[in-house]
Amino acid sequence: MEHIRKQLENAERNIKLDTPDPVAQYGFAQVPNFILKNPAISVGAKVVYAMFISYAWHNDYCFPGQDRLAEDIGMTRVRVTQLISELVDAGLVSIERRGQGKTNLYSVHYQVKRKSSTSRSK
Repeated sequence: MEHIRKQLENAERNIKLDTPDPVAQYGFAQVPNFILKNPAISVGAKVVYAMFISYAWHNDYCFPGQDRLAEDIGMTRVRVTQLISELVDAGLVSIERRGQGKTNLYSVHYQVKRKSSTSRSK
């Protein structure tokens, strides 16, 4: 039986990476499949979720502003705010507003966290 490596080497390819190690060059973000395959979450919200993961990849936290996020994904700040609200409403992100000119603190959830009835009334 032929080893699979030989089969793959001889297979027709339709994607070519222009660098030997794209992960080392640019990094990556892993988005859980339950996010990717959820039809109730818009594509834009999925991208924002992935960007939050990307920003926090090395330290488990980060402090990007919404202007930076909007610039990085090529959307307006207003649209980014809407998409973040979509993620909050879906229970995928929670926000701690810190005020006094400080950036908000976002918690990205790998499980859906439903809002309690007391937190909705605040």
